Amino acid sequence: MLTRYSARRTRRAHRTSRRLLALAVATALLSGCGGISDADDETRTLDVWLMKGSLTDSFTNSFVQDFETRNPGVQVEITVQEWPGINKKVSKALKSGDGPDVIEAGNTQLAEYVDSGGVRNFTTSVIDLDGDNWIPGLKESGQIDGYQFGIPFYAANRVVIYRTDMFEEAGITSPPKNRAEWLKDTAELDAAEGRQGIYLPGQNWYVLAGFVWDEGGELATELSGQWTGSLDTPAARRGMEFFEKLHALSDARSDADESKPNELDVFAKGDIAQLIATPGSAKLITDANPTLQGKLGFFPVPGKKSGEPGAVFTGGSVLIMPEKSDRKDEGYEFVKLLTGDAWQKRLAQTMSYVPNKSTLAGALKDEPGAAAMAEAAANGHATPASPHWGNLEADNPVKEFQTAVLNGADPKEAARTATDKITRLLSGSPR
Repeated sequence: MLTRYSARRTRRAHRTSRRLLALAVATALLSGCGGISDADDETRTLDVWLMKGSLTDSFTNSFVQDFETRNPGVQVEITVQEWPGINKKVSKALKSGDGPDVIEAGNTQLAEYVDSGGVRNFTTSVIDLDGDNWIPGLKESGQIDGYQFGIPFYAANRVVIYRTDMFEEAGITSPPKNRAEWLKDTAELDAAEGRQGIYLPGQNWYVLAGFVWDEGGELATELSGQWTGSLDTPAARRGMEFFEKLHALSDARSDADESKPNELDVFAKGDIAQLIATPGSAKLITDANPTLQGKLGFFPVPGKKSGEPGAVFTGGSVLIMPEKSDRKDEGYEFVKLLTGDAWQKRLAQTMSYVPNKSTLAGALKDEPGAAAMAEAAANGHATPASPHWGNLEADNPVKEFQTAVLNGADPKEAARTATDKITRLLSGSPR
């Protein structure tokens, strides 16, 4: 295996040699001569792009070794790509036919890639890939217009990270089972002198989206290829109402998001009972404040009904293949093995990701944070599959809506304003 960070020249050389080999085989066939067996003895190179931070080197090396053992004559070349600027690079590779054979894509990026053309359609392979058991939110993020273009790779979503000592001091013996209990418990925690029941930035739109989905609403809806904002629906406004109630038990600013100020640093100061974040954030919190070691617990964001986790945004990655790949069979086998049960279990245990199938949640039973994340993933949702979703994230009207309402604006008026802007952004129109 060759792990490369910049290998354009090497990759093109491989592509050229493949085409020369194909031409030689075709010439031999037409001339009635031999040569197929010689061609079959040639090493076939499978180019794969993975994203920085997705896998450890150790995991990648072990997987590639297993794949190459199962597929004699195939050599895997991994290129680790950086997230900044990846959209243009992937779109160019899909169009050129000179790109990799397998690509890891962020699940919010897929619509843009499919819209640009050149992504292989896996719809007829879903059954073979055990797609009936894929996590709903990750499966949805791989679909465009009902067709499966992205194969779920791994998922990550938010849970509630809480201070077990503060819960105990408040007489709360177990995590809340539903929204009503959660609100009640949070109010009790917030009543303690010098404490916040929860830290919830006013512009945390990922959390709001979950509440909107819980109410049966959407951020946007699609009809015949046209996307329309949906924050002005009664369901979306109910989601915002619950967000308001929870935010009232936090000292976070109405115009703050998760990064400004960094919510993990804020929580690490030690006077906050709860935070909604990915489980991996707990390690960063205890690194910042070692006194919190052993004092953090996890539970899924509660749903409206007991026993049902609340809706959450499912982040993560999918695997795609270019239509122009000349290693279609080898690429498919790579995707099938990496997204199959054995390596998904190992991925979950190594990286603490949620595996791509709900049937594999047990692989995380010894990791409390990851186990809570896997339970929450059962009610995971994807962002609208618009090719222009990146426009919205760059100029987010959902955040503006949240801040306006929290600052006292009329919810209906603010929702209409945000809805109009979402519609314009998702249609590709300027602000």
